[in-house]
Amino acid sequence: MPSATLPRFDLKGWDREDIAHPYPVYRRYRESAPVHRGASGAGGPETFYVFSYDEVVRVLSSTRFGRDARVASGDADAVPVPVPAEYRALRAVVENWLVFLDPPRHTELRSLLASEFSPSVVAGLRPRIARIAHELLERLAPHRAPDLVEGFAAPFPVLVISELLGIPREHHAWLRENAVALQEASTTRSRGGTGGYPGAEAAAREFAGYFRREVRARRGDDRGDLLTLLVRARDGGAPLTVDGIVGTCVHLLTAGHETTTNFLAKAVLALRARPHLLDELRTAPELPPGTVEELLRHDPPVQAVTRWAYDDTRVGDHEVARGSRVVALLGSANRDPARFPRPDVLDVRRPADRHLGFGLGIHYCLGATLARAEAEIGLKALLKGLPGLGEGGQQVDYADDMVFHGPTRLVLTPPGAPSPLP
Repeated sequence: MPSATLPRFDLKGWDREDIAHPYPVYRRYRESAPVHRGASGAGGPETFYVFSYDEVVRVLSSTRFGRDARVASGDADAVPVPVPAEYRALRAVVENWLVFLDPPRHTELRSLLASEFSPSVVAGLRPRIARIAHELLERLAPHRAPDLVEGFAAPFPVLVISELLGIPREHHAWLRENAVALQEASTTRSRGGTGGYPGAEAAAREFAGYFRREVRARRGDDRGDLLTLLVRARDGGAPLTVDGIVGTCVHLLTAGHETTTNFLAKAVLALRARPHLLDELRTAPELPPGTVEELLRHDPPVQAVTRWAYDDTRVGDHEVARGSRVVALLGSANRDPARFPRPDVLDVRRPADRHLGFGLGIHYCLGATLARAEAEIGLKALLKGLPGLGEGGQQVDYADDMVFHGPTRLVLTPPGAPSPLP
């Protein structure tokens, strides 16, 4: 049973030190019990947090848990996604995201998209991904105290997914700005009240208008990008609406950029804290095969995912009623010593056993192959292209977010220079 000394767990209200390094917190709860009843707001669903590897795997792979709150509650009028009803544009976009769909819609859309994220397609993209990384490093090189998030880790995946979707380069900065605004409403950055919802609603309206225009422009077109493929599929009878296409494009843009941004920034921090490993990777002709997988296991960019209980069931020592919210803590499961020996050690030669950095089950990350390619190419570019990557000081600011987890700023300062002001 849980220790009486541990408070009810919550993903909000963490201090800066624990946000930057949450694993000791997870360990205390995991060692006490694999599952903990969490803090629930007034009138909200009962919430359970799952800390152990085995229990997280069971939740993510079982049909007793799903993504639709309406199915869980048995109320057809319930809000299907975690967005207040008054933010209509945001709800219209988010409820069409693949991650919030259950079969059969999930199966149909995933099957349609899968070919565009296949290993062969991603292999063909690798030269373009490498070119984008090289161009960003060239822009970063003249800066004496570069911000690796602003100058590289954030724009890099936006440029890659924009090329995949067929979005012109002149729109990329606008896309990044709106993607960040949208993300802030769907994570724990939103602290009570309206939080980031007004900004996200405005971004959703901007995105909806933009992609609707792009859909119209591609009808009858023969461009080879993913957006054109979706339009052709719809026109050919696939079960896709315009809202579905818009939601899918926004989802690929937001999910694809935030995770890679966080991975690259946290990988740099991990290697700077281990100079011998950084030097070894920099001088190696290629990264050891398990490098990206181990960095994903050790400090994943997505720390938690939510499911809803579709039936009365048992999780750990708890009876979980239908309609309850169940939060699977990927970051904790990836540090579970019952699954990973010496879990707090970063070992790039560790066997690439099944970590949960990309999730599991039917919602296993669709873009995992592309994300791995971005992670590998981006990390190699930083190791080879920034000779001073392991030198000097740093200024790091983490987002107030325990779901999409990573720095908003990572400024490298040369040896002897004062740290930049916060």
